[in-house]
Amino acid sequence: MDPISDLIAAEKIPVGRWGKLAFDALASNLGWAFDALSSGLRGVLDGVIDLLVSVPPVMMIALIAALAYALQRSLWLAAGTALGLLFILNQGLWEETLQTLVLVVSAAFASMAIGVPIGIWAAHRPRVYAMLQPILDLMQTMPTFVYLIPVLILFGLGIAPGLIVTVIFAAPAPIRLTYLGIHSVPAPLLEAGRAFGATKRQLLWKVELPSAAPTIMAGLTQCIMLCLSMVVIAALIGADGLGKPVVRALNTVNVPLGLEAGLSIVILAIMLDRISRLPQRRRKP
Repeated sequence: MDPISDLIAAEKIPVGRWGKLAFDALASNLGWAFDALSSGLRGVLDGVIDLLVSVPPVMMIALIAALAYALQRSLWLAAGTALGLLFILNQGLWEETLQTLVLVVSAAFASMAIGVPIGIWAAHRPRVYAMLQPILDLMQTMPTFVYLIPVLILFGLGIAPGLIVTVIFAAPAPIRLTYLGIHSVPAPLLEAGRAFGATKRQLLWKVELPSAAPTIMAGLTQCIMLCLSMVVIAALIGADGLGKPVVRALNTVNVPLGLEAGLSIVILAIMLDRISRLPQRRRKP
């Protein structure tokens, strides 16, 4: 290298060591809090999974198909959902599918619960969004495997850290799209609301949120797809579900198992995507 490059590289900034010290300090000082959070999440998720597994699979498939029909009013969707879930049952991956479903739905719910309020706040406070933007960029561009390191240090192995890492990965989508939806509300609508004497809260609930609802629901769809994309990676830190057979197939070069688990994930993704589109479709003229 040239002398200038040698000079720059001579003293390495110890970013990695600083990060390790920070996480070690968190683990030693607040380990009890992280353990309690992990245990609580694990207990709730395992309880829901045990409850779903206790229901006969055919009955559960009928209930999910009925839910799909009730939400979309589509016999084709209900029939496709039932056939897809029956295929998963036939492949012997029913319990893993329920575990993945619980993980994905829980992570998507948590991501929306975090992302929508933050997106609304950022839309009303430009400085807040200016500060959030680099953080969101970092969260969305950071390689997903890098998330596993601090999560393992703080929360250990299991479905709870799998949920946490999935929420961290998926939360930026609803934040950005909620901000976009609220920020894009037509000014005449806001002016009309203010002219009628609406308060800030009334403007939010009766003008801004209804107008931004399609964009927010697009954020929900993206959030679900991002959560599903983390299924395999979460399996690397002990989360049960369809990711485990994929990882097992990769380690043993088991092509049939990999195809079976991969198709099951695809079926689950299509099913959740079609069902979550309902609110957006109802608002179309």
